[in-house]
This record gives sequence, C-alpha cells and structure tokens, in this order.
Amino acid sequence: MGNPKAFLEINRQEAGYRPVHDRIHDFGEVEQTLNTRERKMQASRCMDCGVPFCHWACPLGNKPPEWNDALYKGDWELAYALLNATNPFPEFTGRICPALCEKACVLNLIQHQPTTNREDEAAITEAAFREGYIKVHKPVRNGKKIAVIGAGPAGLAAANELNLMGYEVTVFEKDEAAGGLLRYGIPNFKLNKAIIDRRLNLLQQEGIQFCFGKKVECDQEFAAQFDAVVMATGTPVARDLKIPGRELKGVHFALELLAQQNRVLAGMEFTKDQRITAKGKDVLVIGGGDTGSDCIGTAHRQGCKSVTQIEIMPKPVEGPVDPKNPWPNYPRTLKTTSSHEEGCTRRWNINSLEFLGKDGMLTGVKVQQIDWMPNPDGGRPIMVEKGEPEVIKAQLVLLAMGFLKPEHPEYPENVFVCGDAANGASLVVRAMASGKQTARKIHQFLSK
Repeated sequence: MGNPKAFLEINRQEAGYRPVHDRIHDFGEVEQTLNTRERKMQASRCMDCGVPFCHWACPLGNKPPEWNDALYKGDWELAYALLNATNPFPEFTGRICPALCEKACVLNLIQHQPTTNREDEAAITEAAFREGYIKVHKPVRNGKKIAVIGAGPAGLAAANELNLMGYEVTVFEKDEAAGGLLRYGIPNFKLNKAIIDRRLNLLQQEGIQFCFGKKVECDQEFAAQFDAVVMATGTPVARDLKIPGRELKGVHFALELLAQQNRVLAGMEFTKDQRITAKGKDVLVIGGGDTGSDCIGTAHRQGCKSVTQIEIMPKPVEGPVDPKNPWPNYPRTLKTTSSHEEGCTRRWNINSLEFLGKDGMLTGVKVQQIDWMPNPDGGRPIMVEKGEPEVIKAQLVLLAMGFLKPEHPEYPENVFVCGDAANGASLVVRAMASGKQTARKIHQFLSK
C-alpha cells in the first residue's frame, strides 16, 4: 500500500462526460479520461482494507486493491496482469459495468466516495494495448473440439477460457459480427465498436474460429460433432406490451432502434420504410432501466423533438443510501445517466393503457397514474389507479421493459448453458463470469 493516507487526503475524482452541446451531435464515446498523474492519485485512494468487499461484490472476483496499488506505483504492466487474471475483457467492463465493487467499497460506506475502480480498469487496459503488454497466446492443443453458440459476452468469455486451456473452439453467431448486446444493444456513445473488434482480432489470432451469419440448432446431431457445446444465446425475446393499438406504426422494441442505429454506424444501409428514427418526433420510452436510457441518448442524437421516459414502478430512493439494500449490497437508488442529462422528462408510477393513432400511425399513448398498496395476503403489492387517465403525445414509442428468461429443451449431456441464456437478463459482468465458470465445468467434464 503505497500511500496509507491517500483516502483521507484525496477526494474521488471522476473523468466526467463531454459537454452535452458537443456530444449529442455524434455517437463518439461520451466519457472522458483523466491524465496519468490524476489516474495514479485515484488509484492511491484504495485502502487495501482488511476485508475487501470489492472482491465479494464483483461476479468475476476482481481484486482492485492489488491492481490499484500497481497502478499507483506506475507498474501498468503488472496492473494489467493482475486485472486480466480474473477479468478476460476489462476494456468492456471498464466502460459499461455499473461497478458493483465501488458500491461495496469501504470508502463508499464511510465517505460515499469509493475508489474509481471502473475508470482505473479502463485506463489500465488501454495502456496495456497501447504499450504492447497484451501478447498473443498460442496454447498447446489437446485434440478436443468445443462449439460455442452465441458470441455475446458469455460466449466470448467461455470461448476465451476454453481456448487458453487448449481446446479447439469454434464460435457460431447468427449475426454478422461478434459482441451480442455489446455490439447490437449498447450504443456507440457508451462502447465504441472498434473496442470489440480489437479484442475479436486478438481472439482470432489465438486460434478461436468464428462462423458469422450462421444460426444453428443444438440437437443431438450437432452436439455429437463436438466434445462439448456451450449455449450462450442470451435472452432474445423482449417483454412486449400487448395493449390496444400495439399494431400501430411507430411502436417498436428498444433493440429494434438500438441495433439498427449501430448497424447504420457500421455502414449498413436501410430503406426509408425500414429505418426507425426519432428525428423530429416526440419520443416516449416505456421502461426505466439502462436500455431505456440508451434509447434516450440515441433519440437525441437522431434529432428528436422531445423525450419522455415512464416507469410503472415507484421512483427509487434519492441519495447515496438505500435503507432496503444497505452497504455492501448494491443500492437501488435513483440513477441519472449521461443520456438523462441530455434532456428527458422522467415519470414513475405510470401504467400504459392504450396506444392511440390516426390512419395507422401512432399519435400518443393513453396512460394512468397509479399507486402501489401493500398486499394484505403478502406477495406482490396491489396496483391502484390514481386520478384520471391522460394522453402523452408521441410519434415513436420504444418498449424497454426487459427480456423474457428463455426456456430450453433437454440437451445432450455434453451441452452446457451459460450467461443470460441460463439465468435471464443481467449484467455483462455476470454473463462473463458465467462464461468462465461454464468453461471450467466443461474442462472438469472432459477431464473425467
């Protein structure tokens, strides 16, 4: 521990975002970076506390005290080695992880100023790529073949782990490129797709084979061609809102907009009828999570007239502390993202009743303000109406209400399901952790 008093003398400093008036005109990453001196100072704040709850909170088991100490001392190569020992793709989590480790940081309990682990993670990884610390590994092959179905974070993590163990890994992906929701769900202003391509190029150099645009069925015949199969197909079915008017033109799932916009930025062309755009429109986002937030930022960059976001659940607690989820648990507090800062009307306890339209085109949504009352029999609270219904003007509605947990048939014994496909929609860091764990299970299975 290089500076045992740093957490007392140095305040938390975040890199912050590019100015709103600048960033809403492009899809470049909104987050800025600190210079090397400031980044080292932030790393020095890590207390190396006796019981590091950051280890416990991170699904990957990252060890921030170790690599923060190396970063503070200027040993960037060691910092990356320690980080990469637990995290296969820190350049992804360093940009989009909600940083469970920071919420569990002891400094978050005593100061509400946790160590900037996520930003430190991103800085360490960028330095490692820039300085050539990341080398191509050429594993000794063991003669066994693995198929990975799905090239999202879980599938890529499983493929990487198994490849380094010596297995011949082939990844099958139905889309035209790897990444899953990293590529087709998360906007470029949060994760530049060149970051994914850089890692993908490294994985290919290390021997992983990719088959894009190929949707495969994991039946007995397919599984028999490999020693083991990883099912990492994610949660492809979005939760729908089946209320009157759902068929109107202008009502879309969030990923229809987000995936198409990312494809447009990658050079793909769409006809006028195919194109989903918020340009000049009043936009209503239904759903208060991160996907809804991504829709807000995308709508601004497309030139929307206005954006409103509604959520059926109550407004979260404001402030750093959540009494129902005390430290070191992740607090369910009000989250204001960079997209919210760009302009958005946010409302809670709003139930959608009907999509309204004229000549087949969406014009608005009839909604009802509600309250949630305790259920006398226990269980889910009871929804009760409050006041009169109203109409929110909208020519584009984006449904961002989460995804349905997939159901799977009975697979052959050499098939292993991981990530969101196994657990339902969750965080990228949890998907990666599941991919690594599944790789170890397969290794145990094939080592018997």
